[in-house]
Amino acid sequence: MTNRDRREWRIILGTGIASALVSGWFGASMADDEHFWRGVAQGVLGSLLIATPIVYVETKSARIALTRRLRRLPLVAYFAIKLLFYLVVIVTGMTLTRVLLALPFDWETFRDAFVFAVIMSVIGNVVFDLGGLLGFDTLRNLLTGRYVHPRKVTRAFLLIDMKDSTGHAERLGAVRFHELLNTFFRDISDAALECDAEIHKYVGDEAILTWSDERAIRDGSCLACPFAVRDAIARNAAHYRKRFNAVPEFRAALHHGEIVAGEIGDVRREIAYVGDTLNVAARLLEAAKELKRDVLASAELLERSTLPPGVRSEGLPTLSVRGRAAPLGVSALVAS
Repeated sequence: MTNRDRREWRIILGTGIASALVSGWFGASMADDEHFWRGVAQGVLGSLLIATPIVYVETKSARIALTRRLRRLPLVAYFAIKLLFYLVVIVTGMTLTRVLLALPFDWETFRDAFVFAVIMSVIGNVVFDLGGLLGFDTLRNLLTGRYVHPRKVTRAFLLIDMKDSTGHAERLGAVRFHELLNTFFRDISDAALECDAEIHKYVGDEAILTWSDERAIRDGSCLACPFAVRDAIARNAAHYRKRFNAVPEFRAALHHGEIVAGEIGDVRREIAYVGDTLNVAARLLEAAKELKRDVLASAELLERSTLPPGVRSEGLPTLSVRGRAAPLGVSALVAS
């Protein structure tokens, strides 16, 4: 089981337990004292029958062919189909609950339970959509206000840039190039999950991944990540060739250091990382192109990390970086 699979099942299990607890409380509150436990059982069973299929589809939608096709529909049509699916699951789950527990039909109770299930589904859907747009780590930090006041943190960063993206765009056209880029980023996401990385953002044809200091140095996970991306792309090479007549390649740069993290923006807010560390990582990415190397890592990061199995480093001449007095030690990472 991959880290993506484990993450998805943790979400399904965690959401299922939370939903069962809330629904059990609701069922108990709707029952009289004589039928307290029956109300709890009704709430819990109804939650399992309703929340489980909804959360499963929401979590696995990126890898279900039908839902991927539905996402290409106009937003109103996609929303209408999604709403119909929710209603069918809710009504079916409530009906099965009453049949399995041999409960008599009561219109007022059914109506109240239906409204509660719809509200829970809407809340869950909003959380999933926001998590997909912002990233669940970013959403959690925004909700908890962790970075309302800027703070200094130490992080490692990996910048990944698709090679010859302009050539791909000219050959494929804007729409198909977008599909290529989306598939490329999906493979990066798979590798990021395997390496415990947080996807900070996508900028054009570039992805920025980041780790906290502790995770970055543990077993050299950040150093292994570019090669995990390469493996993910290689596994999907046949799809790339069939769909786009090319397998994308990339260059990458890794650096580690102190940076300021904080919420930024007014109409649209996000958590931004500001400081020399990202600037140096960007300079390393430029140097990778100049030196014709696929993966570069700073000496500062290598000193704090353990090279993962199957990866070796080759020392290169130091680089001068604008704004830094001392030259930057750098090495190329290659598969051994």
